[in-house]
Amino acid sequence: MGAEPQRMDIYRIAPEAYRHLSQLEGVIAQHVEKKLLHLIKLRASQINGCAFCIAMHTDEALRDGEAPERLTLLDAWEEAMVYSDKERAALAWTEEVTLIADSGASTAAFELVKAQFGDEDVAWLTLAIMQINSWNRVAIASRAQYDRAKFAPRAAEKAPEPA
Repeated sequence: MGAEPQRMDIYRIAPEAYRHLSQLEGVIAQHVEKKLLHLIKLRASQINGCAFCIAMHTDEALRDGEAPERLTLLDAWEEAMVYSDKERAALAWTEEVTLIADSGASTAAFELVKAQFGDEDVAWLTLAIMQINSWNRVAIASRAQYDRAKFAPRAAEKAPEPA
């Protein structure tokens, strides 16, 4: 069974909504450390089975200097010793919020993330998780396929100029 063709192009059909989602993405990126944001986006996308977002966020993380080993081991982050305590807390919270229907965003996971991050940081992490889950649902529902040639230039346009 092969991949289905794209069902709809949200970018073209609802450009105003897409623009607002993109703007929110930019605001969140100002408040969550880039390497951690890549891990959050990739882990939620793995859980949701979003091929588009897994490809995109792996590509972006590698371009931003993330180690391939850390990306390869992300699905087994609880066992892998390549993540800091802070990253582990954020990944646990990512799983809880992504699987909220199952976990209810448990008190244990919340206490773990609160032990590593302040109130404001937890709020921004939660928004980052919410946002990637939104993008996952758009990409999966539309059957969008990641095309590096199409999306890499957009990412480069958003990237700040080197100092």
